[in-house]
Amino acid sequence: MNLWRNIIILSRNTTFVKHNVCNTLRYQTLNCNKNQTNNLLTRSMSQKSIKSFFKITPKKGTSEEEVDKNSDESQNKSNDGLGNGNVKGIKRSRSNSSEKDLPKQNGIVTPVSSEKKKKSKRQRIESSESESEEHTPNNKDVKIKLEEDTPPKSPKTPKTETTESKKSLIKEIKVEKLSPKTPKTQNKEPKKKTPSSKLNVKKENTKSNVKKENSDNKENSKQEGPKEKVKEEDYNPAKAKYHPINDASWSKGQEIPYLALAKTLEHIEATSARLKMVEILSNYLRSVIALTPEDLLPSIYLCLNQLAPAYHNLELGIAETYLMKAVGQSTGRTLAQVRAAAQRCGDLGRAAEAARSTQRVMFPAPPLTTRKVFKALKEIAACTGQASVNKKISKIQTLYVACRHSEARYLIRSLEGKLRVGLAEQSLLQALALACARTPPAGDGAGEMDAGADMHPDDFKAQVDELALIIKTTYCECPNYDQIVAALLAHGVRALPEHCRLTPGVPLKPMLAHPARGVNELFDRFEGQEFTCEWKYDGERAQLHVPGAEGAGGGADLAAAAIFSRNQENNTTKYPDVLSRLPNLLKEGVWSCVLDCEAVAYDTQAKQILPFQILSTRKRKDADSSTITVQVCVFVFDLLYLNGRPLVREPLRERRRLLRENFNEVEGEWQFASGADCSDAEEVSALLAAAVRGSCEGLMVKALDGAKAGYDIARRSRNWLKLKKDYLDGVGDTLDCVVIGAYHGRGRRSGAYGGFLLACYDPDTEQYQSLCKIGTGFTDDDLKTLSATLDQHIIDEPKNYYRYDNSHAPDAWFSAAAVWEVRCADLSLSPAHHAAIGLVDPDKGISLRFPRFVRVREDKSAEQATSARQVAELYLAQDQVKNSAKSARDDDDFY
Repeated sequence: MNLWRNIIILSRNTTFVKHNVCNTLRYQTLNCNKNQTNNLLTRSMSQKSIKSFFKITPKKGTSEEEVDKNSDESQNKSNDGLGNGNVKGIKRSRSNSSEKDLPKQNGIVTPVSSEKKKKSKRQRIESSESESEEHTPNNKDVKIKLEEDTPPKSPKTPKTETTESKKSLIKEIKVEKLSPKTPKTQNKEPKKKTPSSKLNVKKENTKSNVKKENSDNKENSKQEGPKEKVKEEDYNPAKAKYHPINDASWSKGQEIPYLALAKTLEHIEATSARLKMVEILSNYLRSVIALTPEDLLPSIYLCLNQLAPAYHNLELGIAETYLMKAVGQSTGRTLAQVRAAAQRCGDLGRAAEAARSTQRVMFPAPPLTTRKVFKALKEIAACTGQASVNKKISKIQTLYVACRHSEARYLIRSLEGKLRVGLAEQSLLQALALACARTPPAGDGAGEMDAGADMHPDDFKAQVDELALIIKTTYCECPNYDQIVAALLAHGVRALPEHCRLTPGVPLKPMLAHPARGVNELFDRFEGQEFTCEWKYDGERAQLHVPGAEGAGGGADLAAAAIFSRNQENNTTKYPDVLSRLPNLLKEGVWSCVLDCEAVAYDTQAKQILPFQILSTRKRKDADSSTITVQVCVFVFDLLYLNGRPLVREPLRERRRLLRENFNEVEGEWQFASGADCSDAEEVSALLAAAVRGSCEGLMVKALDGAKAGYDIARRSRNWLKLKKDYLDGVGDTLDCVVIGAYHGRGRRSGAYGGFLLACYDPDTEQYQSLCKIGTGFTDDDLKTLSATLDQHIIDEPKNYYRYDNSHAPDAWFSAAAVWEVRCADLSLSPAHHAAIGLVDPDKGISLRFPRFVRVREDKSAEQATSARQVAELYLAQDQVKNSAKSARDDDDFY
């Protein structure tokens, strides 16, 4: 037995020796490559010290299974080490020890049992900088990663040999893991201890820094708000208790996203209450003032769908077909498809929004900003000359493809010229006043987010009304938002009258008159006051501006003189002959002035006033004095500015005295308005008859002294009344109506339009509401001329902002462009028309009875036609409804 046993042991030792030789060679190779491995590790780990991957040294009494478990856990918690680098770990042999370290029995090396081999792990040694104590001067830990390996099958050994092998393996692992000089606690990187004195100082510094940061954060929160801003698509200016910073979707100093303005318009469009609309817009303007005041001017212009003051005559000039073409080219649709979509939606803007929402792009364009859109629109309006249409379409496409959400809807509507959100200019001015009251941009309370939070509601409302009156009055005297916004941001609302005043070269909106139905109404209005009656000339309103400078080298600058229409259009090139006669008007000492006049066609030989229809035949722009056949006489009736001094707040008596003292009267060229001061009804009737004989429409009745004698800019004031000859016992005034449709003529009128559908304009809702059908007052020549003119404005379908009854649907629809003056017998309620619906009756509109065509009003745009409120006032002023309906308001308002 002993012999066979020795033979078996000898054979095992031979096999194990061979195995150990291989292991020794591998270990030597490991040692040879150790320095190279360490260098690569140092570069790959960026000179960071790495903790040991595994804790394989068990505590006393730890079993082999626990050793394997700890090694596996250490492997899971370890960093990638070399595995993430370019150098792979170097594997060791299955045995952890060299031959000299193996246990011996009877002088013979005893191999590890096969049972032990099955449980053993192949060790991969990965070191961050060193692997053993002799190569590790800083005593850094060694990473040992165990990999399971299935050893070849071997005969079983006695239990005693297995136990000794386990002990030797554990001992060997301990020797490799820890150096004699390194304690076990150094396996973990010790935390650096800070001396207590330094720690206290550090704590005190930390506390002071925290306090400082908190105080800074409080100050910044008042100005800049929270770091996390609202998402642009979630911006909601209609939110209750709106905060101009916390609820904004952009940061301080950042350009305002165009989507924020689009969201504001979207909420306004969905609101019918005017006060709520004003509040929504004011919230947006508050955020603009608090965060990016530089974008206040573009925001105001885009809300009004304007690019510059009216007298700059800057218009986009984009036809609807070109817009459809731009949308189709950008979305891969044909012109017919876009037109069909617009007809289904009733709005090209909504159709463009739907087309853009389904479009996908590989590289989205940068988001639009309010400033960028406003600048692009001005560039589109400035494109002229050849190929200007293609340039405009290209710029429109660039903007359109960058649109998100509802941006496309309002961009296309702006290009069309109509936002159709129900926001009038007076509402915007009220919203601006409310925004400045809550978040003042300058002056008292500047920097506060809600200055009215601690005020009583009545006191705050009174303050808002006061600021609104200042803003509206200032805008009437200086209708230039460029100047108003700059002064508003720099000095505040209350300082506006000091910095924005009436100035030659900047036209103001003229004062208008209310109609009077009889002579007795004049004395009711001006009871106990002196008034004057002037002839009402049948011409075109002309506001004459002559700038200049006082002192040596100054004087009137006649080359810079300009003439503006009632809607602030620059008509300077229309009247070159008038400006050439300007030196005959000014007396010595006049170096600047603003005159309110009426340009009338005049027969210089017969010395007689000609009808308005003759004046309308003059060329509207770029007229040449040598080719003018229709002569004009200018009748001056008011003086608004003289030698650097505004006179609008002076009484009419004083203005009239200065007018006659400083200006000359030249027959057939410059004349003062004819008239006289009246004190009884007989004088008024005699003067009215003289005005009719002089080819005038009637009389203008004005107060001479007192609070009612000032010049109310931009108001249709009852301080001025107009008395016309044809309406002393009728309606009291003509109406200016918009033509929105026509009916094909029959019989003698075949081949032309025989009847027309007229509408009034409601500025509060931006709608054209049907008023009546008209077919009388036309000659055959009139019908041919008007039909040819209207065909230029024909459209396929009615606009979505037309309000009419289907029973009156015309044969042809027109865009709102032509304005006609119409007279009628009276006004009545009508279930078939929508004019002023809701103002007098909740379900019925107002229509004209027996309407008759008078003339074409070329001097008025569609927005300046008779408003729905005026129609309601004319209806309520009739004798038959005075006792059954509430009379119209007696106060004046801005128009």
